[in-house]
Amino acid sequence: MMNKKASLPNLLIALLLLPTVGAQSRGQSATSPTATETVEAHLARGHADLNNHRYENAEAEFQAALAIDPKLTVRARFPLAVALFALQDRDEARKQFEAIRSETGDDPNVNYYLGRLDLADGHFDPAIRNLTLASSRPPFTDVAYYLGCAYLKKRDFDSAEKWLKRAADLTPADFRVQERLGSLYRETGRAADAEKAFALSSKLRQQDASASQLGLECDHSLSAEPLEQARKVCQKLFDAADVGNLLTLGMLYGQHQDYSDALEPFRLAAGMEPDSYEVSYNLGLTYFRLRRYSESRAPLERAAALRPDVFEVNALLGSALYALGDDALAYTILDRANRLNPQNADVSRFLFSTALGLANQSLKSQDAEGARKYLLRAAEVRPNDPQPHRQLAEIYETNGDLQQARRERDQAARLASRQ
Repeated sequence: MMNKKASLPNLLIALLLLPTVGAQSRGQSATSPTATETVEAHLARGHADLNNHRYENAEAEFQAALAIDPKLTVRARFPLAVALFALQDRDEARKQFEAIRSETGDDPNVNYYLGRLDLADGHFDPAIRNLTLASSRPPFTDVAYYLGCAYLKKRDFDSAEKWLKRAADLTPADFRVQERLGSLYRETGRAADAEKAFALSSKLRQQDASASQLGLECDHSLSAEPLEQARKVCQKLFDAADVGNLLTLGMLYGQHQDYSDALEPFRLAAGMEPDSYEVSYNLGLTYFRLRRYSESRAPLERAAALRPDVFEVNALLGSALYALGDDALAYTILDRANRLNPQNADVSRFLFSTALGLANQSLKSQDAEGARKYLLRAAEVRPNDPQPHRQLAEIYETNGDLQQARRERDQAARLASRQ
C-alpha cells in the first residue's frame, strides 16, 4: 500500500513525546483528575484514534484538549488539522493549519498539507509555493508527486514532467505517478509514451493490491464468510488518508458485488484524487451498478475527460446518460464508444435507439436534414434493421427525391423479409 511515512520532521517529533496514559475505558476518568491529566488523556486517546484511522473520534478528542488548553499548537492543533484533512473537511482543516503557521512560521508539514488543500481547491500558484517549500525538507515521499500534479494543472508541462519523473524515482511503486505521466504525455501529443505510462500504472496498481496481506485476507473473507463477518476483516484496510488502500478496498467489495460497501472508499479516494482516471471510473461504475445513474454521471464524465480513448468509460457514461434520458449527449458519447468498439451489442442497441429518438425529435421540429443524419447513423449501426430505411424513404419522398425514396423502401422491404 502507499503508506506515507514521515522522516520524523521537527513538527512531528513532539508528537512522539506524549506521556503514556494508563488503560481505561473510554468515558471513564481517573480518580480526581487534574486539568493536565484530562488534557493528557484526550491527547493519548486522540493519537490512538488517529493512528487507527478513527478520524471523527480523533477530532473530538483533540477539540476537547484544545478547549482545556488552546495553546497546544503542536500536540493538539496539528493532529486535529490532520484528522480534519482526512475527513475532507477542507475549510476547517485549512483554518487550523493556517493558525499553526501563524504561530510557528513555515514548516514542511504544514506547507505540505496547505499545498494539498490549495491543489484540491484549484489554487495552483499557492499550491506550488507551499509544496516547493515542503520539498526542501519533504515530510512525505509524495511531495514531488503533488508538485507535478500542480504544474500539470497549470499546463506547465516541462515542470510537471520534471517533478513527476522525480516522483517516479522516489516512489517507483506508486501507480498514481505513472497515471499522471500518462495524462501529461497524452496532453502533449506523445500517444505511445502515454499508453506505456497508463499500462504501467494499471500494472502497479494490481501489484499493490496483490501484495497486500490485508487485501488477501479481505478477499478470502468476502469469498468464504458471511458479509457481516467479512466487513470486520476488510475494514482493516480502511484508511481515509491512503488512496491506495481505499481503491483496493473498494475494488474488493466491488468484485464480490457488495457495491454499497464499495461506495464510501471510492468516494473518499475521489475526494483526494479527483484527477485519477481509475478512481473516477470506479466511483462512477459503482454508482451505475447501484442504479444511481444521476450520481454516476459526474465521476464518469471526469473519467471520460481524462481518458477519452477508452471504450469502457465511454460505454458506461453513454449508458448512464441514456438511462437519464439525456439523448443528445448520450448519442455523442455512445457514438464515440461504438466507433472505439463496433462489436459491442449493448452500445450498438443504445446508440440505435437514441439515434431513432433524436431523428423523431428532429422531424417534429421540421429539421429533416438533422433527422436524415441520425437515421443514416442508425442504419450504419444496425444494418439489418428496416426501420431507419422506412423513415429515410419518407424524408426523401417529402423532399421530392423519389428515386432515393424508392431505394430506401426497397432496402426496408428486403431487410423485413429476412426477419
